[in-house]
Amino acid sequence: MSAIIAAVATMWITEIIPLPVSALLGAVLCVVLGIGDAKTVLVYFADPIVFLFIGGFMIAKAMMIHRLDRRIALGFLSIPWIGSSQVRTMAGLGLVTALLSMWVSNSAVTAMMLPIAVGILGALHIVHISTRQVNGNINVQTWPFATGMMLMVAYAASIGGIGTPVGTPPNLIGIGLIHSATGIEISFFRWMSLTLPLFLVMAVVLFILLYLLHHVGGGHNKDILQKEVQSVSAESDNPDANKGSQLLEYIQNERKTLGPWTWGQINTLIVFGIAVVFWIMPGIFQLPWFNLPGLARWMNIYLPESIVAISAAILLFVLPVRLSQLEFTINWHEAVKIDWGTILLFGGGLALGSLMFKTGVANEMGYSLTKLLGVNTLWPLTGVSIAMAILLSEAASNTASANMIIPVVIAIAQAANVSPLPPALGACLGASFGFMMPVSTPPNAIVYSSGLIPLPKMITAGILFDILGLFIIWTGLYILCPLLGLI
Repeated sequence: MSAIIAAVATMWITEIIPLPVSALLGAVLCVVLGIGDAKTVLVYFADPIVFLFIGGFMIAKAMMIHRLDRRIALGFLSIPWIGSSQVRTMAGLGLVTALLSMWVSNSAVTAMMLPIAVGILGALHIVHISTRQVNGNINVQTWPFATGMMLMVAYAASIGGIGTPVGTPPNLIGIGLIHSATGIEISFFRWMSLTLPLFLVMAVVLFILLYLLHHVGGGHNKDILQKEVQSVSAESDNPDANKGSQLLEYIQNERKTLGPWTWGQINTLIVFGIAVVFWIMPGIFQLPWFNLPGLARWMNIYLPESIVAISAAILLFVLPVRLSQLEFTINWHEAVKIDWGTILLFGGGLALGSLMFKTGVANEMGYSLTKLLGVNTLWPLTGVSIAMAILLSEAASNTASANMIIPVVIAIAQAANVSPLPPALGACLGASFGFMMPVSTPPNAIVYSSGLIPLPKMITAGILFDILGLFIIWTGLYILCPLLGLI
């Protein structure tokens, strides 16, 4: 088991073969080498959380197909108070990106928001300024605000993913491994109760950081910028092209290109709303204001989160868009294009993590690392877990990082006789960080491809936000875990 874990972890970090294939190889080796029979090992690929993934991915796919996500984004940005100011537009762009990434994959949201952000910069002539040729090279440092906008899209997509269990794969990996190792279930509502306050603090800190780094800094660059903006505005047919009114006009024009609401958008919004309501209702029913634990238990038994996700996905296949042509909200040809690789990676990671505990490997690792690190109390261990996850996510995908780190920190906590929940949750949330390099996360790579982010700027902002994120996660867990009964 130790050899398999080492081999698979190496393949996850180096990505010498696709990550899902590495996960499948790990499962195959577990059977071939006699660690468990096929039924024992492969059952994890049919875990209920896998079906929560599938249903959530299909809902997100329908949102993308019918451009509901773009309608929501442009609708929010077209609010006059937001769209009439560059700074508020940057904040609004980050907020709507984060809110969408709670339900749609971070990569898809970033790919969708990048053209919107570039269009906004174009409306301000920022892209034109930033791509002027200087000695044969593109000078992207003339306007730091463009860099800030690009980083806002990437980083907001990553922090938004922590807000819901379905927001990013590490969340469900953490929930699944915690349940497998400890028997503790973390409901949709309890997860959001923990992560939404953390998300709000991260969002504020992110905006302040990017504003300071890319908006008010650099007096020399600022003077150059003002001169070039005046020059471009003078050359433009519309001298006021750089003003807030031009920006708001661009956003509103983009929104108009979407046309009226379609039945596909309406149906998808209805299905999405139904799924969210049923996901959070059991938690709400247990609150003192409702005090309906019996109804909550009934829903947990007969309408668990995985069944709600699959039922919502099924609705997409039966709600018509054009009934006369038998056209429905989504068809199977479109539905099968969801990210099956992530689903297989999750199943393989859950299998390996669970077998680590069954074979005793996790316990041995826990005892050894406890002695090596010299950390045997709850909150220092939680801090180390967060830092380990953040560092590993700089080199490996967040999904692979979560699969590797979470079983280890659970084992370390159990060896130290402390609650495994805060360290495991810290590692789970830390895996969503990793902002230094274009290869750290898909959102980073997507925005870096725009050519508007100098690599040193990404590294600087990434290091600072990684450090701030560590303290935000640790402090949030320290305050919220006791309040939510998680320790």
